Parts: sequence; C-alpha cells; structure tokens
Amino acid sequence: MSEQDQSRVKEINISQEMKTSFMDYAMSVIVSRALPDVRDGLKPVHRRILYAMNELGMTPDKAYKKSARIVGEVIGKYHPHGDSAVYETMVRMAQDFSYRYMLVDGHGNFGSVDGDAAAAMRYTEAKLAKISMEVVRDINKDTIDYQDNYDGSEREPIVLPARFPNLLVNGASGIAVGMATNIPPHNLNEVIDGVLALSKDRDLTNQDLMEYIPGPDFPTAAEIVGISGIRKAYETGKGSIIIRAKAEIDEIKGKPRIIVTELPYQVNKARLIEKIAELVRDKKIDGITDLRDESDRTGMRIVIELRKDANANVLLNNLYKQTALQTSFGINTLALVNGQPKVLDLRSVLSHYIDHQIEVIRRRTAFELKKAEARAHILEGLRIALDHIDEIIALIRGSQTTDIARNGLMENFELSYEQAQAILDMRLQRLTGLERDKIEAEYQDLLARIQELKAILADNEKVLEIIREELTDIKDRYGDDRRTVITLGEDSFEDEDLIPRQNVVITLSHNGYIKRMPVSTYRSQKRGGRGIQAMGTHTDDFVQHLFITNSHNVLLFFTNKGKVYRLKGYEIPDLGRMAKGIPIINLLQIDQDEYISTVIPIEEFEDDKYLFFMTKHGVTKRSVLSAFANIRKVGLFAINLRDEDELHGVRLTDGEQEMIAGTKKGMSIRFHESDVRLMGRTAAGVKGVTLQNDDEVVGMDIIHEDQDVLIVTEKGFGKRTTIEEYRVQTRGGKGIKTCNITDKNGDLVSLKVVSDDDDLMIITTSGVIIRMHVNEISQTSRNTQGVRLIRVGDEEHVSTVALVNIEDEEIDEDVDGEGAPEEAEEETQEEPPANETADSESDTEE
Repeated sequence: MSEQDQSRVKEINISQEMKTSFMDYAMSVIVSRALPDVRDGLKPVHRRILYAMNELGMTPDKAYKKSARIVGEVIGKYHPHGDSAVYETMVRMAQDFSYRYMLVDGHGNFGSVDGDAAAAMRYTEAKLAKISMEVVRDINKDTIDYQDNYDGSEREPIVLPARFPNLLVNGASGIAVGMATNIPPHNLNEVIDGVLALSKDRDLTNQDLMEYIPGPDFPTAAEIVGISGIRKAYETGKGSIIIRAKAEIDEIKGKPRIIVTELPYQVNKARLIEKIAELVRDKKIDGITDLRDESDRTGMRIVIELRKDANANVLLNNLYKQTALQTSFGINTLALVNGQPKVLDLRSVLSHYIDHQIEVIRRRTAFELKKAEARAHILEGLRIALDHIDEIIALIRGSQTTDIARNGLMENFELSYEQAQAILDMRLQRLTGLERDKIEAEYQDLLARIQELKAILADNEKVLEIIREELTDIKDRYGDDRRTVITLGEDSFEDEDLIPRQNVVITLSHNGYIKRMPVSTYRSQKRGGRGIQAMGTHTDDFVQHLFITNSHNVLLFFTNKGKVYRLKGYEIPDLGRMAKGIPIINLLQIDQDEYISTVIPIEEFEDDKYLFFMTKHGVTKRSVLSAFANIRKVGLFAINLRDEDELHGVRLTDGEQEMIAGTKKGMSIRFHESDVRLMGRTAAGVKGVTLQNDDEVVGMDIIHEDQDVLIVTEKGFGKRTTIEEYRVQTRGGKGIKTCNITDKNGDLVSLKVVSDDDDLMIITTSGVIIRMHVNEISQTSRNTQGVRLIRVGDEEHVSTVALVNIEDEEIDEDVDGEGAPEEAEEETQEEPPANETADSESDTEE
C-alpha cells in the first residue's frame, strides 16, 4: 500500500461506528418516513403525493389522470423509493374504508374491504379530492417553509398549511425504529368544535375537550364499547379501545338469523367470513346453518342463519369473542413536534395545530400585506403620472431609449424604479376618465386593506378569529354526522363522579334487549287509554321488564336459572323510546336458555337487609343482602333450583315484612317472612305455597300498611283490594282466592301491593304501554273480576306490569286525546265462603 493510500485510511472503533450509523438510520426513518407531523398530520410520502398532484394541476375541477403519472412525478422529484410504496399509499388515500375523509379521488379499481388489491397504476386514474384543496390551500402565499429535495434539483414543502386538523380527522399509522404510531380517525365536525373551544380557552383540560370530541369515528362505523380506553388515550396519548361490529338479530320463517351491517375498522371481510366458516367446521361454534355475504354497492350485509333451537344472543356473543367481529384498537398518539417524536395527549395535539394555524395566518397576512403595499406603491406612481401626463408624455417622446426615459421619470418626478417602469408599461387607455377613477378607487381600497392587514398582525385575537371563521366554513362544507356509536360496556370502568345522577326507566324485552331512558319519556294518561309505544320490537318480541332506578344504583339481575349478575345503571345504553335496545347478552354473560326474571336496584349492601326469593313452583328462600355484594363477571348462583323449577321473583326486605303471593289461577297467600329462616346463598329453600295442577306463581310482593293489593289479568282487567281482606296464614298453605277468573278477563298475570302514590305501567305483548294513576282503578273485593284497564287486541295480551312512584319524578299531567277515560265495567259476583281452603303446613325444607 502506498503512502498516499495509507493516508486515506482512518482507524475507527467498530462499535462506535455501528452505534453512530444505526442512530443516523433510525432518525432518518423516524423523521423522514414513518411518523406524521403534528401540524398537518401527514407523513413525508403523503405530503409529497398531495404536493405533486397539486403542482401537476390535478385539482377536483380537472379530469382524472393516470396514477402512473402521479407516482412517476413523486418518485422522480421528491420520494426516492419504490413505486409500489408510493402507489399503495395513494390507494389508501382513495379508499372510503381506510380514510374517514378521502384525500384522493380515485377512478377505477382501488381495492375493497375484502382485501382485494387495487388494479395496476397504469389502469387506475386519480385527482385531488375536494377536501384536499384545504390541505394545500394558501401554499403559494409564503405560509410554509421549503427544503431541497433528495438531489437538490427541486424544492419541496416541509409541512403543508392543512387548514383542518388532519392528524386527528384521518388518523395515521406507522412503524419506525423502536417506536410506532397508531392514531384513529375522528369526525371532522367534532374535531373542529374542539379546536374552536380550545382557541377560545387555552386552559381547557382533556376532559373538557371530550365534551366536543367524545371519541374516534371510523369510516366503517361499527361501535366502540366503553369510554375508559378513549379517556386514557386522550389524557396520556396511549390507550386501547374495543370496536364491535353492528349486528342485528331477526327471524325469517321461524328461524333466527344474525345480520352484520358494519365491521370494525381495518377488518378484512373475506377473512372474517372464512374464520366463521372455520369455527363452524371445527365445531367450535354450533348452531350456524348458513353463511352468506350479501354486500353490494349499497352497503355491507353478512347474513348468518341459525338453527331454530339456537340462542342467537349467545351465539352472537361467541362470535364477538372468537372472531374479528370484535377487535381492539391500540391508540398511540406519537407524532413529530419540531422534528422530535413525542407522545401527545388530546389537548397537546389541538394546541400544536392551533399554533401552526396562527403561523399560517400570520405568514399569509404578511404576504398579502407586502403584495398590497407593492401594488399601492405602483398606484401612487400612476396617480402622479396622471396628474402630470402631458409632461411625462413629452419626456418619453424626447427620450432616445427606455433607460433614459425611466431615469428621467425617476429624477423629475421623484419616482422609484418600479413606479417609473409601471408608467412606461401603462397603456394609453388608462388615460381615459373612467380608468382614472378605477385607479383611484383601487388605491383607496388598497389603503383600507393595508390598514386591516396591519391590524390583524398587531392583534393575536383577530388572527384566532380568522382561524375560527375559516374552520367553521370548512365544517359547514365538508362536515358530516358521526358514524361510530360509542356505548358504555362491561369493559368500561368509569369515574362515577363524571356521570350525572338521574332517575331512569330501564326496559328489558322478552328476547333480551335492554335500554335506558329518562323517566320523562312517558306522560301520565287516564285508564282505558290506548297508550304509547314503549319500544320498537319484532313481531315475536315484547317488553317483559320495566322499572325505575337511579343511574348510579347497582342493578342485581336474577335469572330464571337462579343466577344473579350485576351492572351499574349508567352501564346500560341510553337509547330513544322507539329503539329496540341492545342484547343483554352483550352486557351479561348469560347462558343459553337463561333469561332475566327480576331486577333489583341496590344503593348499599347492608347486613340488616335481606333478599326474599320465590320460585314458579312456590318455593321460598331468605338470604342476607351482603352475601351478594361481590358478584363475579360470570354471575353467581343465588338459589339452588329443583325439578325444573324457575326463579320467579326476588324482593328486598328488612326482616320484618309480610309477604303475599298470587298464582295464575287466582289464588293468593299472605305470610310473615320470618316463617322462612335465613339460608345461605345457594340453599334450595322451603315451600311457600301449595299449588294445584297447572298452577304457578305469577306475582309476589311485600305488604305495607294502608296499601292495597292490585291484580291484573292477561286480557287487561284489574282491580284493587284492601289488604285487610287477605288474612295472615302460615307459609306452605294453598291460600285463598284473590280474583274471579273467567274467559272475559283471563288468567292472572300480576299481583302487586300498591299505594295512592303509585302509577301503574301496563305493557302488552305487542310492546304497547299505558300509564295511569293507581287511585283511578276501582277498589273491589277479592272475588270479583275487576274493571278494564287497557284494551288489548285479539292476538295480544298483557305481559308485564310495573309500578312507578309519583314522588320519584315530575309527571306531565297533559292528556291530549291518546287516552280517553272509559266507563268502568265492574263485576261483583261474590264467591261462596266455602271455596276458601284451609291452611296447611306441608313444608319441603331440605
């Protein structure tokens, strides 16, 4: 090796060189490829595509151009990487299932939600979407900085003006070295509202901003279950949310089926269907008879047909657990701030965007001011020329060259070079009187405009006001409604102090659909009215449970199988009056053939409170309430049932109460709860009433002084009877008659203890509800059939009766014709005393 070659060799530490080189590579990937800028929400490749298309004139008002032309422009001038990387990025920007607001308007095959790839770039065409013009708007007004491209032959923008908050609106995802970003898309209206609010009060917290931006809004809609993950992501920059497909259950020709119309974000529909088919083939899911993809250009539709004996709610819950019908989205709000990667909370993202817009507006204003001042300077020269036009014409005619004329104008009339050149360039038509007036008017307008621009630059509040006006204009032109529904779910652990306390109505249908509504949904009506619709139901569904509670109370759900589950009132979705609700199986892990029989709201689990149970076969049990304080997610057994018995009802007592129960065939029994000793949580219980053949318990309640027993039959008849007519017996007897059962009034469906402060809600199998004051119902003896409370059709009957305490709410007494009073139809045929049966002591305690 020569001395010259030796002088070129440098001895370095290999470990140090590896460290330095890797860090350079890592920072290049982080800054120049993988992470978006917090200001415009774009990664370099996205920014270069939009800039190149804008420079090529591929605006929304022009014709589509070949995608290959765009890709060639981008990789040739700005992005020295593979053409497939650039094209795939552009394709995503044109997919309505990938971007919430598409930035590229594609023409041709740009892929599908089934995972189909886009056609080759030589076949597809594209141009900028209309909303993309807001991303590059004012780019030619010195609003942003430029840098050299990779070979120094071109200039490219460091950031785009981005006149709307694109980082949140369209989201971003990318994997760098040692870090990754995953930002979900949001609704344009909501994000702009958040920016407007923060621009007016920079002290707003993340919690305050969530009033304007409740959560992500995905292009494929679906549902977000729970808000705890959203809150964590907005407060810390990192969090995880659960996205669930929108699915409905209906029946056709007696067979249930599940119809999926919306999928979680980034879920491949074809792979999802393959996964479901695989689970059926491997017998991991049982009950599916057919699986079809009926999606078309009008929307998505996956039909899952089930066997007649399959529980659709249980099967849907299994699909949520085992397939991509329910997925999680890990939010990581990582973006570049001044060239440095940072994890940002919601407030920081919006704050950085506002700062960017302040700079854009200031630079635009300064650019327009400079331009206006330059034009005003020219106009001042033209005004001077018009005032001395004869002298100037003589000077120009006497000059040998243009330079001599220009210098003469500058010396004789004290004009600048630009003014003198403008006079030389002036056309003779400007010498007319009308043109003189135009020059003067333009000059005066420019003076006012210059004053206005200077005022903007001197007042930061005026800059913010311009930002608000322009954002509001974008919102009005491009905003749309939220697609993704956010619901409270079992995986959401909320700060209860942030949830308002209010009385609510909760309804649960026979097929297991539950919802929550304000108590003001219903107004009081007179008895005999036709009522209003309580909820939208299918023909084979009807409202089965309706009760009033506080949104912060614990709700204990007791099922017919003797199990108990718990929820908070606010965990049940708040839906409209005509909404069907959501399947209870989505909130509680209920087994197949299991349904809710009783719901009890609990404020505190006290040791001196008890739960009194009664089954359909007349078995009773009493347990301490505190034994049910810790209910697991999968529920607990509340009573050990025997001989295919089912749990009918549960009541909360203080240990000193008298109980009354009624049966379908019109019998009743009254006894003290102390007749039933305290038992453990899973005890079987003892006999409470002896039933005749084909009879069963239909109602059980606690007796209070100065109250009446109210019964309702399946054909809408009912009555009140004083408590005194029901003597105290010993548990286990056959009881005494409480209602005269006839073909006219039908079997007994409900027995309740009521007071004058109660309102009665009666629900039929078709979902019709009527509300009336209890004191409007006639008071008669035990052995009568009662009066008509609600008219029912030939194919319907009363299914559920619920009580509302008037003191718990404000009732609108307005009656507008929906429920006109009707004359009572009373029957008072007394039953002979001999029909009353004797007491018995046939206990069945185990």
